[in-house]
Amino acid sequence: MPGSHDAPPVTLDRALDVGPDDWQGPAFYQLLTALVVPRPIGWISTISQSGVRNLAPYSYFNLMGSDPAYVAFGSTGVKDSLTNLREVPEFVANIVTMHVLERMNFTSGDFPRDEDEFGWAGLTPVRAAKVRPFRVGEAKAHLECEVAHIVTDRNTNIVLGRVVHAHVDRSVWRNGRVDPQLLDPVCRLSGSGYATLGALVNVQRPQWVNIEGTRGQEAMPRTEKRGSRA
Repeated sequence: MPGSHDAPPVTLDRALDVGPDDWQGPAFYQLLTALVVPRPIGWISTISQSGVRNLAPYSYFNLMGSDPAYVAFGSTGVKDSLTNLREVPEFVANIVTMHVLERMNFTSGDFPRDEDEFGWAGLTPVRAAKVRPFRVGEAKAHLECEVAHIVTDRNTNIVLGRVVHAHVDRSVWRNGRVDPQLLDPVCRLSGSGYATLGALVNVQRPQWVNIEGTRGQEAMPRTEKRGSRA
């Protein structure tokens, strides 16, 4: 069945129904990155077999499971990170926070493979605990990972890494855990857009033992709002 629109319309006269092949150029990609928001950014540090450090941000990034813990990030095309991982299958996912937004963005440039983005961005390489690539010293949290799989489908490459070590700066820790407001992570939007966390809400997960006794009554949990960042 053909899509509802042969190109992105300025306004919608009806609901949008399209597939990856219905639009030309980057339009479908732009649709997806506008819908799946906000996204965390994995600032992925790798190292080549000859010892050249590499650092690049990936917003196709997230946690994938907990026992054992994995993270995944996606690379469109074969970039230096992927080339390095095929030589040295280890990486650090440095968590991007607002105070390093500009320097993170700077490392997204098309640097030649033999250039060290740490140096160009004025970042401090710090030795990791369990893997060969370096941490970003200015980042507030790091996940050290060993590559488990690299899945390639046409121009998409998905790297699945098993988390072998975590490092968290004391400045983002409060009341026994990472405080999201202290962490202040960068939230990736579409295009050149980014956002902060803004207002936070807490919603308790329901349990069947409690739901079952509310037949015919209001069973939905109440949302507890937390203050937005100043």
